[in-house]
Amino acid sequence: MCGCGASVPSTQQYSVNQPAPASMKKSPLAAAGMAKRIAIAKQLASIKALGKGSDLEKAFATVALVYNNSADPEGKLSRADTKNLLQTQFGSFIQGQENKPKYQEIISSLDEESENKLDFEDFMIVLISLSLMSDLLQEIRKVKTTK
Repeated sequence: MCGCGASVPSTQQYSVNQPAPASMKKSPLAAAGMAKRIAIAKQLASIKALGKGSDLEKAFATVALVYNNSADPEGKLSRADTKNLLQTQFGSFIQGQENKPKYQEIISSLDEESENKLDFEDFMIVLISLSLMSDLLQEIRKVKTTK
């Protein structure tokens, strides 16, 4: 369960012949680069240092690649694009969290100050905050690791 490579939903890419879903069309930046993008699994495979990398290293590299593929040329994400990315790529973690005050606080912060963009560090803080409060994290912790 490393969460990397082919198990990442983002490995499906869209081309001119297969347009991106409506949720991806909201961002001209994201839609403009879709035909040129290489699947995350192929991007991971191209990083020689990860050839024998651990599951954790590959998982973190996957997060970085997903972020970089969505970021603007300056390496930042708008708050709206961040919210969309979380909803499309992190849905299992945030599903069912809508009524939690902490979730509402995090998501509402993405609706405020729309001119401010998030760099990778800010994105990771949001991602980790959502992960820590997720019911899915509690379920993951209960998974047995030995027979």
